[in-house]
Amino acid sequence: MISRDLEGNEYVVTAQDLSWRPSAYGIVIRDNKILLVKEQGKFHLPGGGIELGEDPKTAVMRELKEETGVTTIHPELIDVASSLFSFGAYNNPPKVQHVHSLLLYYACTYVSRDAKDIHLDAYEIACSLTSEWVAITQLDDIIVGTTVDWRPVVKRLIDKMSNLIPQC
Repeated sequence: MISRDLEGNEYVVTAQDLSWRPSAYGIVIRDNKILLVKEQGKFHLPGGGIELGEDPKTAVMRELKEETGVTTIHPELIDVASSLFSFGAYNNPPKVQHVHSLLLYYACTYVSRDAKDIHLDAYEIACSLTSEWVAITQLDDIIVGTTVDWRPVVKRLIDKMSNLIPQC
């Protein structure tokens, strides 16, 4: 199998080389803007690993609150993807880890935002993780900061939402 890191480097890996990581990502759209997380000039959806024993819906709401301070309700599973990715080649000393990730994408309803609810882990702080509302019209212009391009999932959701609005 081939696993890639953020720089596009490829690694030949076996199943024994992989660790398993189910993860949940939230799509929050409000006023024609999407809530994203910016890390070193690149964007990704807020979200992350599902803790052992944690319900995925609970995980996505927790991750949204921790990374952005946004409280959400009614997470609705809209897509699932699978990915192999590698990271850590630039650690000192280098220790590359390979992960098989199951990515669960949820549409979530915005409730409120409180910056006091942001609780970043050490890695997120070191990477200067910040949240930002980005105009939907800018999706094609941003740089994706993950090995999986999540923008097609968002675009399908936007199309679905626009089809639900009555046309006059």
